[in-house]
This record gives sequence, structure tokens and C-alpha cells, in this order.
Amino acid sequence: MEYKDYYQTLGVSKDADDKTIKKAYRKLAREFHPDVNPNNKKAEEKFKDISEAYEVLSDTEKRQKYDQFGSQWQQYQRTGGRADDFDWSSWGSPGGQTSYRTVNPEEFEEMFGGSGGFSDFFSTLFGGAAQQSQQGGFSGFGRQGFQFQNQPQQGRDLEHNLQITLEEAFHGTQRTLQWEDGRSITAKIPRGVKNGSRVRLSGKGQPGTAGAPAGHLYLNIEVLPHFKYERDGDDLHMALDVDLYTAVLGGKTDVTTFDKTVKLNIPAETQNGKTFRLRGLGMPNLRAPEKRGDLFGKVNVTLPKNLTDKEKELFKNLRDIRHEM
Repeated sequence: MEYKDYYQTLGVSKDADDKTIKKAYRKLAREFHPDVNPNNKKAEEKFKDISEAYEVLSDTEKRQKYDQFGSQWQQYQRTGGRADDFDWSSWGSPGGQTSYRTVNPEEFEEMFGGSGGFSDFFSTLFGGAAQQSQQGGFSGFGRQGFQFQNQPQQGRDLEHNLQITLEEAFHGTQRTLQWEDGRSITAKIPRGVKNGSRVRLSGKGQPGTAGAPAGHLYLNIEVLPHFKYERDGDDLHMALDVDLYTAVLGGKTDVTTFDKTVKLNIPAETQNGKTFRLRGLGMPNLRAPEKRGDLFGKVNVTLPKNLTDKEKELFKNLRDIRHEM
């Protein structure tokens, strides 16, 4: 049985904190997700390895047990030992005074999907790989024959990466998520979510066992870049095109946002690059959507094109007048 180096799988050091581990997982999960790599078996296996590594390293108890096991396993290997000769009794899933029952293959498949999607290494260390009993039922986990515990256990939390547009982040939106088992849920995305926001859907994770509550579903929001607006917190920044005549003589120009169009007064002799602040026309605040950030428009003076001979003559006259002053 092959030793799994979960730190190497995620590309992090052994002293990496939770934030670093989560960041590495999200990056790799996006790269190797089956939806991004359809019909790619190598990517699918890589995604499984990434998910298994994150399952262990994101859980404090599992990570502590894995770290303790890893040091002893490596020391054992250095002495020339083999996996089959290693004393697994100290590492198998715990026993104790717990009630047990044998589950049949159909029940096990429904609950765990065969091996639960985890490697033999994970199953041996933490439990999860079923062993068939002499009666034909599936009664144990791991090499120590640890049986299925008939006790309530809350379902695991799940994560799902979700992309939305900046306009959807402004107005709020919803998505229908479909699971492989046929379940579907409608997830509401609140107004003002930012890139990196985490939306929790209580009780929408993995179902619990023996009547225990389900886990939660966390949506990791990625707000896609916008062609016109650049976001900074709750503020928006944009290029404000102003024609030459309005910039020189003054006037009004239309400024369009996600929910309205307003008239902005441009003073005479406005210089290219000047920034105007339009209060309350930015993004809604996630915690208080009735409050909004500001919109900043940076003037971009546009020059006239396809000038007629008469227009060119007028510009020459204007230049000459300026030179005479």
C-alpha cells in the first residue's frame, strides 16, 4: 500500500496554516474539476487525490493523526520494513464501547459509494474501506475490522465553487444546483457578495446518519471581471468618456450604472484624467444592502474624428489665437 503525502499533493509545507491549505485546494480543485475536464480520467483521479488530501489536512483531528502516523511510517520504512508487516493496530479507526450492526452491500454502497471515493491508505488510517464478512455482509472498516457504528453522526460540510457576474452581485441572484443522486436545491446569492465571499446554506451538505442533521453547503463565490467597471470593496471605478467640446466648454454627460442613468455636470476646462465621485452609486454592502459604495468616474477626453476642412480651419485659427496670447 502506497503512503500518501497529502502535503505534496496540495503543494504546501507541513507547517501550512488552514488558510494556505484552503487556498491551495481551491486553486487545484478549479484546475482539475471534472466539469472543467470532461472525460479526462487523469484529471478525475487528480481531483480525487486533491479532495482526499484536503479532507485530511482541513480537519484538525485527522491532520494530527496523519502527522503522527507519517513520522512513524517514514521511520519504519527507513529500517527496511514493508507495509504488510507494519503494526496497524495503533492507527486503525477506534473501537471502544460502541454499538455495532452489519450493513448489507446495498446500504453501504448507498451511504459511501463503494469505497467512499477514498484510497486504501485513507481507509486504513481513518476508516472507510469496507471488508466483506463471512456472512456476505459488509461489517468492517479498515484492516482492524472496525465495524459500522450505529450512532448518529452529522453529515459532512460540502463546498462548491460558483461564478457570477458583477451585475448579478449587484442585484443578487440564484442558482439551481443538481447533485448526482438527483437532489437539487435553489441557492440564493445575496446582493453585494464579493469575490471570495462564502455563502453558507445550512443543512444542505451531506446527509447525517441515524437521524443526525445534515452538514452545511458552502458556496465559494467568484465574481467575474466586468468590461466597464472595476470593483474596490463596495466602490466602483470606471472610465468616463467626455467629448472635447464638453470638456472645454462645460456641459452634462450621461453616467449609466446597473440600476439607473444620471446626469453629471462637467465644468468648463475639465482636464483629461480628472476623477468625479458619485456618492451612493456603487455596489450594495453585503451586510446592509440599503447602503452603497460610491462610483468614481475618471475623465477620458475623446477627440473628434473625420474633421471637415472647415473644422480643421477653425482649429488652426484657435491655435493661432492661443499662440498670440
